[in-house]
Amino acid sequence: MSSPETTHPALPSGPAADASDDVNDLPAEQREALEALEAVLPAPAQAARNRAADVELAARCRAGEPAAWEYLVRQYSRRVYQLAYKFVGRHEQAEDLTQEVFLKIYRSLDQYNPEVGDFPNWLLRLARNLIIDDYRRRQRQPVEGGEDLEAHVHRLQSRTDHPQQRIERQEQSLQIMQAIEKLSPDLRQCVIMRDIEEMTYQEIVEKLQIPEGTVKSRINRGRIELARILRRMKVIGT
Repeated sequence: MSSPETTHPALPSGPAADASDDVNDLPAEQREALEALEAVLPAPAQAARNRAADVELAARCRAGEPAAWEYLVRQYSRRVYQLAYKFVGRHEQAEDLTQEVFLKIYRSLDQYNPEVGDFPNWLLRLARNLIIDDYRRRQRQPVEGGEDLEAHVHRLQSRTDHPQQRIERQEQSLQIMQAIEKLSPDLRQCVIMRDIEEMTYQEIVEKLQIPEGTVKSRINRGRIELARILRRMKVIGT
C-alpha cells in the first residue's frame, strides 16, 4: 500500500464510485491484487507533470476521437485485465469484464475533474471500483439450483407480472438492434457474434479468419460506437 507521502486522490463521486473503500470482506488474493494496483499509481508529483496531457487525452476521448481512445485502452488495459482476472479467475471472463469496464469508463469521462485528481488515478480507481462491484454482485447471486421455490416463483412473477415493463424492454431491444445496424459492417459483425450470438473469441477468430487482437479491437470499438449512437437516440443517458 502506498505511504502517506504518496497518498492518491480519492475517486470523484458519481454513479460508478459507489464501491466501498472497505475491502475487508474480499478474499486475501483479491486484496493483494488491489494493493498491487495501488503500488503502480503515479505519485502526485509525477501526476502533476502529466496533468495537461491527461486533460487533453480525456477531452479527445470525450470528443469521440478513435486514436485517442485506442491509445488510452493500450495504456491501461493490461492493468485492468490483470485486476479483473484476479477477481474472476478465467481468461475469457476477465477479457469481457475488462471491455465492460472500459465501456463504463468511456461513459464516465465527463465525471473526470482534473482539479480533484489526476487522470491515471481516476481511471484505475474507477476500474477498481467497477470490478469490486461486479465481484460482490456475483457473490450475491444465488447458486444454480440452490434457491427455494418461493424465490424462484417470485423471480418469475417479477418477469411476467408487469406488461408495461415487458413492452418497454421490447422497444429498447428494437432500438438497440437499430443502433447496431448503424455500425460499420466490420464492427457490426463482431459485436453481433460476441454480444448477441454469444460466440467465444476463438470461435469468432475461426469464423472470420482474422487475428484475435483484431476481433477484440473491433468489439471494443463497436461497443463504444454503439454507446455513442444510443446516447444520440436517447436510449441511454449521457
